Amino acid sequence: MAELVYRPVVGLAQTLFKAWDLKIDCKGSENIPRSGGAVLVSNHISYLDFIFDGLAALPQKRLVRFMAKESVFRHRISGPLMRGMKHIPVDRKQGETAYAHALESLRSGEIVGVFPEATISQSFTLKSFKSGAARMAQEAGVPLIPVALWGTQRLWTKGHPRNFKRSHTPITIRVGEAMEASRDKYAGAITRQLRERVQELLEAAQRAYPVRPKDASDTWWMPAHLGGTAPTPEQVREAEAR
Repeated sequence: MAELVYRPVVGLAQTLFKAWDLKIDCKGSENIPRSGGAVLVSNHISYLDFIFDGLAALPQKRLVRFMAKESVFRHRISGPLMRGMKHIPVDRKQGETAYAHALESLRSGEIVGVFPEATISQSFTLKSFKSGAARMAQEAGVPLIPVALWGTQRLWTKGHPRNFKRSHTPITIRVGEAMEASRDKYAGAITRQLRERVQELLEAAQRAYPVRPKDASDTWWMPAHLGGTAPTPEQVREAEAR
């Protein structure tokens, strides 16, 4: 039943991306297993990241069930679609329910998508990772698939207006090799290794990105350590603490 909703939504997204003339460069999709459960783990820099992570799985004919905040499921438009596609609502006050739902999906052979930073990184650098993805992979006995996105923040991100015009925006996606989540390892150690893998992929995506800021007014989407004017992680933390 979920595929009856999911596939048309994917088709619509692909049509919109062509209309916007996005230049999508995706490498490593072959690392996503063609069958069986897996936890797909991605950095988070845009409201649209789940769509591009999902596109990375399409060459392997897989549909990803994403864990997303519960409020999205209550929206009059997105709610029915999210439920119809079998995505997993996360109520932070009752996180164990979402965790159990995700485990059930993994054990039934689904790919579950997770953003271990929990929220969008406004510095466009990796925040600390929560250990839930590693623990789920351990309990379900499935691999972790690291993914990095770059360029999606230029379309729609926190604190900036949406840019859905025909802009030829490049989007770079890099999918890494599967990581085993051995049960005899500490979940924290696996999480640190996972973050290192995603960081490596992110740096590779940034190096491959074909566009640099046009002028000083166009540096907002570049992290400070790469010469951009995005806030540093420290500045973001200070702003959040106020």
